[in-house]
Amino acid sequence: MAKGSAPEERDGVKLTSLDEPVFAEAGVTKRQLIDYLDAVSDRLLPVLRDRPLSVIRTTGPKPFMQKNVPKYTPEWIETVDIWAEASHRNVTYALCNDRRTLLWFGNQRAVEYHPTLGLAADLSSASGPKATDMVLDLDPPADVAPQTSFAAAVGAALLVKAALDDIGLVGSVKTSGAKGVHVFVPVHHEHDPADVAPATRAIARRAEAHDPAIATTAYIKADRGGKVFVDSTRAGGATVAAAYSPRARPGLPVSFPLEWNELTDVTPTDFTVLTAIDLMADRPSWHDALPRPQRLSDALIAEGHEIPVARVAAMHEGKRRKRAADQNATDDPTTTGE
Repeated sequence: MAKGSAPEERDGVKLTSLDEPVFAEAGVTKRQLIDYLDAVSDRLLPVLRDRPLSVIRTTGPKPFMQKNVPKYTPEWIETVDIWAEASHRNVTYALCNDRRTLLWFGNQRAVEYHPTLGLAADLSSASGPKATDMVLDLDPPADVAPQTSFAAAVGAALLVKAALDDIGLVGSVKTSGAKGVHVFVPVHHEHDPADVAPATRAIARRAEAHDPAIATTAYIKADRGGKVFVDSTRAGGATVAAAYSPRARPGLPVSFPLEWNELTDVTPTDFTVLTAIDLMADRPSWHDALPRPQRLSDALIAEGHEIPVARVAAMHEGKRRKRAADQNATDDPTTTGE
């Protein structure tokens, strides 16, 4: 393994160990990661700006997600406290609003950048959170070859587009940087997660109905039958890997914005920290190319309210299956010694 090089400095940020790999299987040095982040900062920062940020770092034996900023975070990095209902505590998130902050995160081996789907001011507002986007995450089955897996995700993404077309909504698409596809639909500021969550469920169900042989909304993996999961669970304070964010995988692929007609001609590994910069040339940025915020119809929201919340439905179904399994075990004489 290469030893760390002498520290360098950019924009007042000391950069260290630049010639070491980002992680053992990355095939990319820390210098190459930081060079990439620096080169795309004009595209990445508008996607991150004023949004509570979670990052995936590779400083330990395996990648880990960091939400709370560490104690040694420089005082010049902007932060915001957001109440976490699940853990009943405030979480102090960073706001990555400038090049210097992005460089600091890169030096911390922050490989992945996951902003919230709402702005910090809206998520912490006394009047309640607001959403900026409806997101559908197309998650292909894990037990198939990568190229086949991505092709399946593309097929499901096109079903989502058809569902959006049916009701006059417009979405933008990008690779997830992993194995799937993300569809973003910017929504009007009047909508809060209580509107966006059911509307997302309704779109997911409509996409599934377009071709249930390809797509499924089944939250329990065992029920998906090798189909692409149309994940409708991201809303409000949820996070999604940002456009242009690298992913902590060999080669450091990145989440790359595309035109809809390009989806069938690419693979996720086409876009890495070593190739994506050249491929961005002459393309508009994700932030600039997103459709204008759109209003969600009352009918679509009402339709979604008739669809059970995926995680809740899965929890109840899991409990029901466990009770049935326990009952079967009790009724089976081979398990009681009779």
